[in-house]
Amino acid sequence: MSYCHSTKAAIFDLDGTLLDSMGVWNQIDIDFLGKRGLAVPDDYMATVASMQFRQIAEYTIDRFGLKDTPEALMAEWNEMAREAYATTVKAKPGAIEYLYELKTAGVRLGVATTLLLELREAALGHLGMRDLFDAIVSVDDAHGVGKDRPDVYLLAASRLGAAPADCTVFEDLLAGIRSAKSAGMRVWAMYDDSSAADWPEITAIADGTLHDFRDAPRL
Repeated sequence: MSYCHSTKAAIFDLDGTLLDSMGVWNQIDIDFLGKRGLAVPDDYMATVASMQFRQIAEYTIDRFGLKDTPEALMAEWNEMAREAYATTVKAKPGAIEYLYELKTAGVRLGVATTLLLELREAALGHLGMRDLFDAIVSVDDAHGVGKDRPDVYLLAASRLGAAPADCTVFEDLLAGIRSAKSAGMRVWAMYDDSSAADWPEITAIADGTLHDFRDAPRL
């Protein structure tokens, strides 16, 4: 599969796309709820996947009738996650090599993520990826607008100096794929277990699909 010659910028999601990190969050959920004598319901991960961090905290408190404040939950999760992102999280197969390949070919590289600053810094530092990117933006930089709207992708494109039509987005979340497509960008979908239930719909709307970056579009 060849890259369209008009691609000037590639914009990557982190969790579930560049980072094989969903296992980290599964373990955090298991450990966090386990400490409270609770099991993780089957639908929990899929339900919270597209939420922002505070929304997840509020939803978790409501769903399980917890006495904690959202701030306390977020702090506890952050501490558990920071350790994992700084030491154990892995890149998706072929991801680092693919980034170097695009960089060498002159494609500008960006990140559009919901991941908090300290977690993305920990992961990108641990994996040696940080210096590969020309722009790193989060939903917090886009006025807190989640990936169900295209703001974070448009902000990344703007900071990369590329028009939306000249960008290719790599994303695993259905809501994000829909949003980036609505902004006129090409989108390649990365398979991740966390969005397996949405995979048929993702396949129908994405411009291409991947299970690892060795299958990614080449220049």
